[in-house]
Amino acid sequence: MAPGRPVTPRKVCLGKIGDLGDELAAVDIFGCPTQNALHGTARQQPDPTTYITTMQNTQSTQLLFELSKPGCQAVQMPACDVPPKPVSTLLPAEAVSDEPLPLPELSEPDVVRHFVNLSTRNVSVDTHFYPLGSCTMKYNPKRNERLCALPGMADLHPYQPESTIQGMLYLLHQGQHILAEIGGLPAVSLQPAAGAHGEMTGLLVAAAYFRDIGQKRTTVLIPDAAHGTNPASAAMAGFKTLPVKSTEDGFVDIDDLASKLNNETAVFMITNPNTLGLFERRMGQIAEMVHKVGALVYLDGANMNAILGVARPGDFGANIMHFNPHKTFSGPHGGGGPGAGPIAVAEKLAPYLPSPIVVKDGRGYHLDYNRPKSIGRVRSFFGSVGVLVRMYCYIRSHGPEGLRRIAEDAILNANYLLSQLKDTLPVPHGDRCMHEFVASAATLKSQRGVAAMDIAKRLVDYGFHAPTVYFPLIVHEAMMIEPTETESKETLDTFAAAMKQIVAEPAEVLHNAPQSTPIVRPDEVLAARKPVLRWKAEK
Repeated sequence: MAPGRPVTPRKVCLGKIGDLGDELAAVDIFGCPTQNALHGTARQQPDPTTYITTMQNTQSTQLLFELSKPGCQAVQMPACDVPPKPVSTLLPAEAVSDEPLPLPELSEPDVVRHFVNLSTRNVSVDTHFYPLGSCTMKYNPKRNERLCALPGMADLHPYQPESTIQGMLYLLHQGQHILAEIGGLPAVSLQPAAGAHGEMTGLLVAAAYFRDIGQKRTTVLIPDAAHGTNPASAAMAGFKTLPVKSTEDGFVDIDDLASKLNNETAVFMITNPNTLGLFERRMGQIAEMVHKVGALVYLDGANMNAILGVARPGDFGANIMHFNPHKTFSGPHGGGGPGAGPIAVAEKLAPYLPSPIVVKDGRGYHLDYNRPKSIGRVRSFFGSVGVLVRMYCYIRSHGPEGLRRIAEDAILNANYLLSQLKDTLPVPHGDRCMHEFVASAATLKSQRGVAAMDIAKRLVDYGFHAPTVYFPLIVHEAMMIEPTETESKETLDTFAAAMKQIVAEPAEVLHNAPQSTPIVRPDEVLAARKPVLRWKAEK
């Protein structure tokens, strides 16, 4: 929580919804049209001059301590059925509090309603359209949740003998081979716990390789449109970083890359398709240039959803890559984990992968720790097995043809939405994209003072999660939009209608958005640096 302007009950009237139709459409208490209105139909309306006053439900916004009432309790304990003894005879004096702890006192319905109401304020893929660019917020199939929760999966313990977990080791072994095939790189480690962790692991593998062959290479080159994790991972792995410029049309500047490649270059990191939603058409030439100076190509796999079954990074020159199962293979996002970030590498880098990896011999499946050149463990046990099981189920459910269809539909949805919005918000890098595109609110800001953040905040009032804003940094007032393949045309049309309506609204409305949340425009820096994580009683 952080300081912000609280929402107060207000009076609003019903009005027309701009270009969405001549009929009166429903407007909620925060002045934005309902989903029915955006579809072009209106609910039964009272007189347009009627004012409606609404109060917010406080059971989710108040703390349990604030809802507490002395004497309330959720359960009644039965009478003690053994002879009672003084607490002082059962516990040492230093373990006994001088007075009862100041815990909240509530009935069971109050507790349940608090948490259920609180949960309805969450934004998730299950409840909202979530066009968060470069995050691939696709729907997570529930069958994968059921399958990974089966007792034979969920009840295993990592310290069990290998002979008792052959089924799980088979699944992980298959997962290694499947990812190797998808990536076009033969050796795989499932250990890393997230995409950025996979980046760091891959760069540690590169560092170990160069040490082993006696080369001192100190620098990682990174395009200026790259994800921020790329330079961070390189620094964590002990490298210096240098940015490589992009051309005006959004691709790697070949001349700038050539000027920075030398015998100190260890790795060139590239995301392909890039963060502008464009496939690097000179990828083969770039890989050849990097390899010519003895360096390696790292492929940031964040945008693999666009090329599944269509192109393989190993085939267009990558030596190392990571996968994001929570993006490409529908593992659940959120909460800081658990996650997974498997890496795939070329044959010459295989000896340096983290240990153990799953191998098969005549006796079955085993964990191979006998890897003298390995960089060692980067995570406990075998990795985030629950996420890897979900990934495996998702891939096997779709099969090779289905994976290619995922990429094709993701590209189709992104291009359809781009076509709907390009006349509302300019898209600086063309009328075609891969899985995502980057629009710009720079003209709106210069002409009306409306920034990308204003539009993003207002979308919350319309029931949509905002796109990624202000990234990539090379686009002013950027709004990165990725619809994924799991959204319907109706959802995309509704989102496009909302965006058009928002852009047409008065600037002062957007500057004060969102108006449907308990806290409005908190100080996000203060919230990150000085979060309020526990309740303190007032004295």
